[in-house]
Amino acid sequence: MVVEIAPSMLAADASRLGEECQAVEAAGAHRVHWDVMDGVFVPNLTFGPDVVAACRPLVKLHFEAHLMVVKPDELAQRYIEAGCETVLIHAETCPHLHRSLSAIREAGARCGVVLNPHTPASSISEVMTLIDEVLVMTVNPGFGGQRYIADVEPKIAAVRHMIDASGRSIDLEVDGGITASTAKAAIAAGANVLVAGSAVFGHRNGIAVAVRELQQVSTNS
Repeated sequence: MVVEIAPSMLAADASRLGEECQAVEAAGAHRVHWDVMDGVFVPNLTFGPDVVAACRPLVKLHFEAHLMVVKPDELAQRYIEAGCETVLIHAETCPHLHRSLSAIREAGARCGVVLNPHTPASSISEVMTLIDEVLVMTVNPGFGGQRYIADVEPKIAAVRHMIDASGRSIDLEVDGGITASTAKAAIAAGANVLVAGSAVFGHRNGIAVAVRELQQVSTNS
């Protein structure tokens, strides 16, 4: 299984976002992960679509928008237009999840569902034929630098079982407290995409070393 690294721009230097995107591309990362927060669903405000659009021409990496917002249906199209190839929406914010995912797919992007730590894997059982990705949160969303919640690992394994049983090619991503030391357990549980923020942008030896360490863990897992 190939494991992809998706640095989270939440932990990047906000005054140099374009340069930070270029740095993770040069380091060998596979994606750029935009944590979009509205200050309502989570107690933080982050990147609008214009910020994403400004960075889009600078790199060739896959852009994904993780919408931590109360009204994802109103914003998904704007992030697709800004250049995001994948849009991830929270099961907790979508009363009509099937409709919301279908709209993203019809707009030409990959679609995915995000599960908070308390949300059961079973909540996505009826949309497995629609999704391209499942993101299991390994912290409670809203802030970077939190401690990885190991208790979520059985849920990661349960989602992996659901994906395998579906027979479809669906990515299983984890986000929250991912470091070179916690990534191994997440991969063992079934994850194939690692979102890492502080571990990449806050690494004492720089972004390139941080990405390489995560890649080494992925290779050895």
